[in-house]
This record gives sequence, structure tokens and C-alpha cells, in this order.
Amino acid sequence: MFLKRAIITFTLGPLALYLIYLGGWAYFIPITAVLLLAAHEYVHMFQLLGQKISLWLVMTAVLILLIIGQWFDPQYLSPVLALSFLAAMAYTLWAYEKNTSQTTLSDWMIMIGGILLTGWLGSHFFLLRRVPNMAWQWTMLAMLSTWLADSGAYVVGKFLAGSIIGKHHLSPRLSPNKTFEGYFGGIILGTLITAAIGRYMNFPLTAAIVLGLAASAVSPLGDLGVSMLKREAGVKDSGVLFPGHGGALDRIDSLVWSVVFAYYLATIIG
Repeated sequence: MFLKRAIITFTLGPLALYLIYLGGWAYFIPITAVLLLAAHEYVHMFQLLGQKISLWLVMTAVLILLIIGQWFDPQYLSPVLALSFLAAMAYTLWAYEKNTSQTTLSDWMIMIGGILLTGWLGSHFFLLRRVPNMAWQWTMLAMLSTWLADSGAYVVGKFLAGSIIGKHHLSPRLSPNKTFEGYFGGIILGTLITAAIGRYMNFPLTAAIVLGLAASAVSPLGDLGVSMLKREAGVKDSGVLFPGHGGALDRIDSLVWSVVFAYYLATIIG
């Protein structure tokens, strides 16, 4: 398992960074494909729980939001999001009247959640790549800080802290392997290395530190959130897209929050 994870990381990681640098269609197509697959996995997990959710409604809404994030003014995201919620409500009203679902209210909320997670939040992958100044640097650092925090947490929690001060589980019900030692170790290492890489890229030091700190601190929460969904659905991974890494939703669960924080940080400080 460790070997599979290493192979995936050292092959797809550099490729992802190169696509970020290229931008345009080279960046849009693979990121959109992963986000649409993540939406599919999200719907499938809830269908395993007996929820009556429209896969095509969710994926259509997600695709439109991603297209807007890449090519159009961000102000169009809000009305499209509102129309998506309305369409989801209309679908559940139809299901209620036809008596084809006994969970119509939760069906509606779950569809909204999927559209928000993979569509609206996902659109920030493209919004961030379009910021006026240092767009590819912002995007690259947001993703690198997440990967660095994850790797730092793994190393500290498994090899360093465990043998020195023991292990204190962060969320034993959702993720028994996550520890407080690993969490804080990931924050420290993720922030420091992100700042160092940022300086190498001529990125403002303060912005690199804040970005590394924010991404390192919030990304594990995204991972735990999807772990909760998987636990409820009774599956180990959301999919099998990446051997040793799980599915598409497993791969974007942390990244999506990092790019959101990075986008608004970039917008605030210019």
C-alpha cells in the first residue's frame, strides 16, 4: 500500500503542478474530470444508503459551475447555484408526489451538499488560477501546502511522535490513524516548507506563511468530513481511481478547502 501511494504521489504530483503552470484547457479538463468523478462518487455513496438522488441533476449543476469558474465572471456563480437548488427541490417535490422516495427532504439537502462541495467549492480551483497576480503560484502553493501537511502529519504521527511521546487520537471513530501529534506536526512542517517554497518562487513571505498555516490547519477537517460520509455508507474509499489513494472524492476532500482559502486570501491581499 505504501509503495502504491508513493508511486502515485511522485508521478501524478509533478504532472499536476505542470498542468497548474500551463493553465487553460490543459488545467481545466483534468480538474473538471476529477471533480465530476468526485460528484459521481458522492451520489453513489448516498445511493448505497437508500437515498433517491438524481445523478444527472447534480453532475449537470456541477459542470455548469465549473465552466463558470474557468471562463466567466464569478458573479454568475450565485444565480446558477440558486437555480441548481431550485431544480433539486423541484426534483424532490416530483418524487414526493409520485411517492417514489420516502426520504425526499434529506434527498434535497444531500443534492445541495453535493453541488456545493464539488461544484461551488470546486469552482475555486479555476477562480484561483485566474486571480490577476501570481495566479499559478497561488494555485501551486495551495495544493503543495495541503500535500506537505498530509505528508508531515503522516511522518510525525507514525514515526516521530509515536515513539517519543505516544499517540493521542484526533478522531478515533472516523480515522483511527490520525493523531494530535500528526495534526500539529503537519501544520508546522506544512507551513514552514510552504513558506520556503514560496520564497523560492518570489512569493510574498507573509502570504506564504498564512496560506501554509490555513491550508495545513483546515485540510484534515475536509478529510474527516469525507471519512464521515464513507463511514455512514459503509465503504473504505469513495472509489478506486488512484491505487492506494482511493477515489476522486478522497483526493479533493482536503484540496478543495485549501484552494477556497487561497482564493479569498489572494483576493483580500491582492
